[in-house]
Amino acid sequence: MADMPIDATLLKILACPQDKGPLLYVPDELFYNPRLRRAYPIEDGLPVLLITEARDVDDAEHESILARAVG
Repeated sequence: MADMPIDATLLKILACPQDKGPLLYVPDELFYNPRLRRAYPIEDGLPVLLITEARDVDDAEHESILARAVG
């Protein structure tokens, strides 16, 4: 089953739970905070914006995410 797209209005209001700043969106994969280099997963079409569920991103993945991100 394909994930449902995230509503554009929701994309505008979602923020990082850690620094409250804007997130970049990689469709059907993750939300990303480039300032803290933390990635938040999307599971079953829903963003999991919990600090405990985020993961750190290394330099190579950071560049890859920036190249694919929307926003």
